[in-house]
Amino acid sequence: MASPNLEVEIKLPVPNLPAIQPLITQLGWRPLTPRTLEINILLDHPDSSLRSRGVILRLRQYGDRSVLTYKGPGQDGKHKVREELETPIGDLPTLQTIFLHLGYHPTFRYEKYRTEFTDGAGHLTLDETPIGTFLELEGAPEWIDAQAAQLGYAESDYITLSYGRLYTDYCRRENRPIGHMVFEGSSPSMD
Repeated sequence: MASPNLEVEIKLPVPNLPAIQPLITQLGWRPLTPRTLEINILLDHPDSSLRSRGVILRLRQYGDRSVLTYKGPGQDGKHKVREELETPIGDLPTLQTIFLHLGYHPTFRYEKYRTEFTDGAGHLTLDETPIGTFLELEGAPEWIDAQAAQLGYAESDYITLSYGRLYTDYCRRENRPIGHMVFEGSSPSMD
C-alpha cells in the first residue's frame, strides 16, 4: 500500500460470479474472511456539508466487527485515491446515537456480502451487492494494474465511483426511486 492512511483502489464489474471465484483461487489469492454481510451507514449534517466537500463519515458493521471510517476527498486519476482513517468501535448503536446528538444524521445505507482475499501484497474483495457483483483491488497502483490484467480486465473496466454513486446511477438507468441499497427483505431503517 502506498501509505497506511492512503487508500488506492478500483472496482471491477463481475458479470459471471461462478467463473471468477475459481480464477481467484487459481491466481493464488488466500481467503482472509468468509462471505459476510456488511452493513454501511453514511452520516452527514442536514445541509450535506460533508458530501459537498467529498468527505465520507461511515459506520460499518461487518459480522461481529464495527468500524468508524473517515474518507477524505478523492484525487482524479485511473485509480481512486483518498485519505482513509479507520478505527474499530465497540458499540455501533451507541456511537450512532452520539453522532446524532452532534448533528450527524444517517443519509444512506448500503449492504453487500463481502469476501476478502490477500496475496500478501494487496487486498482483493468480492462484493455481492443488490445492484451487481464487483471486485475491489486495493494496493499500490502498479500492483492493481497487474492484478486486474491477470484477472482479465483492461483499464477501461476500472470503476472509481463509490457504491452510493453506482447505486444512484443504477436507479436512474432502471427508472427506480433512489432510496437505500439494501437486499430485498432487509429493513432500510438506519436505527
